[in-house]
Amino acid sequence: MIRVGVQTAPIDLADALAGVEAAGMGGIASFTGLVRADDGVATLTLEHYPGMTEAALQAVAEAAAARWSLGAVTILHRVGTMHPGERIVFVGTAAAHRAEALAACSYCIDRLKTDAPFWKREATDAGDRWVEPRAADDSAAKGWE
Repeated sequence: MIRVGVQTAPIDLADALAGVEAAGMGGIASFTGLVRADDGVATLTLEHYPGMTEAALQAVAEAAAARWSLGAVTILHRVGTMHPGERIVFVGTAAAHRAEALAACSYCIDRLKTDAPFWKREATDAGDRWVEPRAADDSAAKGWE
């Protein structure tokens, strides 16, 4: 079962994890990303292109399901304005064994960082700035090719 979503509402971890666990598999892996307060970030605003971003997340989840034997993949991402400490992304995978679940979860987070179109803007006391893509994210994504 694949579930992807882009939402303005906070990510409900219990609901997201329950969806992955419902696959009835022995290995469950999850990753939760939080907004960081690096360099005095007061808010982070994410914009996306509706339809395009969801399709990119779906493609990442489908690629993971094709690469590993998974019972479930869930990718949820927030958009809108968030504060440090708020959940921005959740990835959960279910497989028969932990190695596959962990690898698939890592793959999904690495690939969505480069494959899903989001525009990020940070607000600080010094002003607003767009967040540029990071070379480390590109390198991590290419590691799965």
